[in-house]
Amino acid sequence: MFKTYLSTAFRSLWKNKVFTILNMLGLAIGISAALVIYLMVNWDFSFERAVPDHQRIYRVVSNFTSAEDKFYNSGVNVPLVNAIPGNISGIEEAAPYRQLSDMLKVTVLRDNGQRDIYKNQEGFIYTYPSYFKILPQQWVNGTPDASLNTPNQVVLNTASADKYFPGIPYDQLTGKQLYLEDTVTVTVSGVVKVREDRTDFNFIGFVSYSTLAKPNMQPHDWLEWDNTSDNTQILLKLPEGTSSASIAQQVTDLFRRNYTRDVKSSNDQFYSLQPLTDVHFDARYPNFNQRMGNRPTLYGLLAIAGFLLLLGCINFINLTTAQSSTRAKEIGIRKTMGSSKRQLITQFMGETLLLTLIATILSCILAPLVLKLFSDFIPAGIRFPNTGDPNIWIFLAALVLVVSFLSGIYPALVLSGFRPIQVLKNNTATDNGHTRRTILRKTLTVSQFVVAQVFIIATLMVAKQVKFALNKDIGMRKDAIVFIRTPWGESNPMKREQLADRLRAIPEIANVAIGGHPPSSRSIWTSTINYKDGQKDLEASIDIKVGDSNYIHVYGLQLIAGRNIRKSDTLSEMLINQTYANILGFKNPEEAIGRNLSWDNRLVPIAGVLKDFNQKTLHEAIRPLVISNEGNRLNTMHLLLHPQNATGTAWKNALAKAGQEFRSVYPELEYKADFFDESLANAYDNEQKTSRLLFWAAGLAVLISCLGLLGLVTFTTLQRTKEIGVRKVLGASVTQIVSLLSKDIIALVAIALLIAVPIAWIGLHQWLQQFAYRAAISWWLFILTGGITIIIALITLSFQTIRAALSDPVKSLRNE
Repeated sequence: MFKTYLSTAFRSLWKNKVFTILNMLGLAIGISAALVIYLMVNWDFSFERAVPDHQRIYRVVSNFTSAEDKFYNSGVNVPLVNAIPGNISGIEEAAPYRQLSDMLKVTVLRDNGQRDIYKNQEGFIYTYPSYFKILPQQWVNGTPDASLNTPNQVVLNTASADKYFPGIPYDQLTGKQLYLEDTVTVTVSGVVKVREDRTDFNFIGFVSYSTLAKPNMQPHDWLEWDNTSDNTQILLKLPEGTSSASIAQQVTDLFRRNYTRDVKSSNDQFYSLQPLTDVHFDARYPNFNQRMGNRPTLYGLLAIAGFLLLLGCINFINLTTAQSSTRAKEIGIRKTMGSSKRQLITQFMGETLLLTLIATILSCILAPLVLKLFSDFIPAGIRFPNTGDPNIWIFLAALVLVVSFLSGIYPALVLSGFRPIQVLKNNTATDNGHTRRTILRKTLTVSQFVVAQVFIIATLMVAKQVKFALNKDIGMRKDAIVFIRTPWGESNPMKREQLADRLRAIPEIANVAIGGHPPSSRSIWTSTINYKDGQKDLEASIDIKVGDSNYIHVYGLQLIAGRNIRKSDTLSEMLINQTYANILGFKNPEEAIGRNLSWDNRLVPIAGVLKDFNQKTLHEAIRPLVISNEGNRLNTMHLLLHPQNATGTAWKNALAKAGQEFRSVYPELEYKADFFDESLANAYDNEQKTSRLLFWAAGLAVLISCLGLLGLVTFTTLQRTKEIGVRKVLGASVTQIVSLLSKDIIALVAIALLIAVPIAWIGLHQWLQQFAYRAAISWWLFILTGGITIIIALITLSFQTIRAALSDPVKSLRNE
């Protein structure tokens, strides 16, 4: 019996090649999309899931509130981090850690006296042995308890051990030394395997935290309770049943006992515990610039996969029922010969299962090509096939069964329900059930185009918002600016001045400033600043930028009151923005000039007021900000280039010459120059990738919808073959017949647009709420979408309608 079903299924699919190919394409597209999206979603949702007891592990994060705004930081101030382990009850383990510079220079002195220098090393942290009790790693040399319990010890992972000490067995690395920035000598005390699970905590070197406690090693913020940086973080592991909220409250209380804010201030600071599995997703608390997942995006991807699969199933139903009349006599004869309805349903479901299996095999062949196509959107570790993950094959098996059932059950019930007498009398087209099936088929077609049009509208709107973000006037110059980082905490600041002077001598460079991060960047530094004038006593959390007197000139920041800050090696004066001036209560910016701000136990005068500019992405509103001239934090060269020349070589020459000067001053460092406008564009990388993904999703949805549309018009023309013949005999033109056959279909597309518009508007309005500054949802997006889909529908219809209109009426009427 099975052999008969199988051979009949193959024979039926082969006989109807065109419909088989169309069905297979529709299902293969949907299954390919679902497979790739499953790989992406499964990748992100598996982060930190392999960590033992991950549900009991948390990261302490900082939350700030003011009358104007809320903002967040994944770090904790250093004194609080140091105080938590010994002052909070109910903690099983606590592991503070602090990131070293991501431009770290590591030097290895070989036995033969050779010095090997490794530049721009990322992934080193200071931490305690407890780190490995919270995030266990397999040890190949040493133990957690003995490896980080004294100053100047370092544990390497196997990748960094192979890099710094190639060819040396891991058990022989104990006692080997590394030199970090030529200032810290550390001795290897252990080696751990590289973590193979998916994690954001992929550090390569672990230096004992007690190294920082030495007087000559204590960082500038070692005792500053009001200075929060995401460089310093802490992980906690709680006992079973312990409330994370109660621990968070203890941490907040500990902070408030040691740092008393002004009672008149509207600002507040408190702490919360972020679950370990949320670290990969919560963009409010970034994790050392690692790629982060986005739950709404992942759920959106799942919705896209579901819709594309649904479209493939609808397409299958439309095409299968459209050719029902061609199989009616076959079904009538089978029933006359004794086939039961159950046997017919089994036969048709078997055909669907076979077709779905073939489509799935085709999808597996296409999956690596799709992954390569979206390589800049998909994490590098995702691959297919992945024999190490059996869940993929379970997912595919489940997908085949679900798609086969959804696609095949309705056509199987319809085809098996034909009555033999009516079928053999050629009356299948006139029964009442046909009318109901036509209504259902049209409803499914409208549903397909609703999904396709929602995707198109979303694609256009996301692209519009990205263009708005990249082109909006953010209050500063964006083009022709390059920044080059020098070592953080440079012991000889004159080297930076020397480099700046050499850069200014390059003819292609118009100006050079020494500062910290660019005025607009994702890097966060906030601090509490007080203002007192006898009447007001205002404390606020303020964003901090640092730069010399050329900083505002390079970026074109506009002074609206006062003057620029003067060059100084120490903090002597500040610039503030309009927003901060308004918070301080100055209606006229000139009133702020000369007033003193209290910061870090120092009174610092306000030298000038700057016009507001966006110091972060357009996701966030402009916050109060100061620009200080504190010399020991100036570690980045900001270069303003002259306009590009006609041959397009001026900037290339400028960067080449700048590289030569950089290497002459810092021969041990790797030269890297970044364009400011590119860094701004990278801040919207997620939106740009979303736009591209939606573009492809919209294209696939339209393609599948057009296949379904082709099925509907094929069914319509088959049912109206004799009507078309009669109309042609009576003098109807080709244009009139094409119009007759097309108008009902175009009406369905128009109905779909009316349904899609409010759905898309609601979804886009919600999506745009994440931006403080956003483009408007324009009416022309909906008109353009309608025009695009109608044109595509007409092109699709033309293949069948023109063919039907041009057919010989004699052939269609010969049986009458």
